[in-house]
Amino acid sequence: MRIIKNILMILGVVFVISTLIFAVQQGDDFGNEYQGKDLQMKEKNVSSEYRISAIEIPADLNFANERVPQEDPEIMERIDREFLVNTYWQSNALLLMKRAHKYFPVIEPILSKNGIPDDFKYLAVAESGLQNVVSHAGATGFWQIMKATGREYGLEINANVDERYHLAKSTEVACRYLQKYKDKYGSWTLAAAAYNAGPGSINKFMGIQQANDYYDLLLGEETGRYVFRIMAIKEILSNPDKYGFDIDNDDLYNAVPTFNVVVDKPVQNFADFAHQYEINYKILKRHNPWLREPHLNNASGKVYTLEIPNKGYYKVSK
Repeated sequence: MRIIKNILMILGVVFVISTLIFAVQQGDDFGNEYQGKDLQMKEKNVSSEYRISAIEIPADLNFANERVPQEDPEIMERIDREFLVNTYWQSNALLLMKRAHKYFPVIEPILSKNGIPDDFKYLAVAESGLQNVVSHAGATGFWQIMKATGREYGLEINANVDERYHLAKSTEVACRYLQKYKDKYGSWTLAAAAYNAGPGSINKFMGIQQANDYYDLLLGEETGRYVFRIMAIKEILSNPDKYGFDIDNDDLYNAVPTFNVVVDKPVQNFADFAHQYEINYKILKRHNPWLREPHLNNASGKVYTLEIPNKGYYKVSK
């Protein structure tokens, strides 16, 4: 009996060892197979058509026909940063292209009439993304105009009406503001910087650093990037194909055809007013964002011009 037990024990040990050896071999085979698949996946990724590439910076950049010192390597690094950020933030760049097609036709003739270089339409893009946004400091509209500045330059700003949201009127104010800074500093580049930071900050930096050229000044983070960002936006929006954007005219946003309605009396309810023109309150406010309340007091009988979409453009439920 003892001999039989010993034989059975030996057979049991042999079985366990054989099982372990088999398991290890299977594990090696699985690992090799997994590594092979992983290698194939890596090879597939390496050969993918989508590539992340450095951006070739144009050799003749300018802002408002003012030269950019591209021979300076520090300047080139700052330019490169803005080209990379704005090229590879693809969703934002596409939105800017779409909006520009809708709003630039309003901005461009006003800049031209006031003798402001066309490049400044891209300043509005940098300021607001061509949206009626409000900053944490209270700057408002496409041109990010502060309340005091708007009033100083003749915009009506009160509970009923805020003309910083009026694209044409706020563009007129921006033109006067920019021309003032151009006259002060003798440079459109510094005028743009002053628009962003304020003349007080620019004067302070120029005094401390004893420099009077934007590219020679050590400015705060936002203003130090500002003109380079505008240049990058200008180049990308002007040459979308060059920077990998496939966008057709059908993809762009278009201005809605409108006609003007003159109002020189109080309006008790803009919802009722809108229904007279077969639109609703939302559409009326979208086309006239400078109207800030559901009504218009207008006790003085001031004349206001409202934009109304052409009849039938919107399908409004009754």
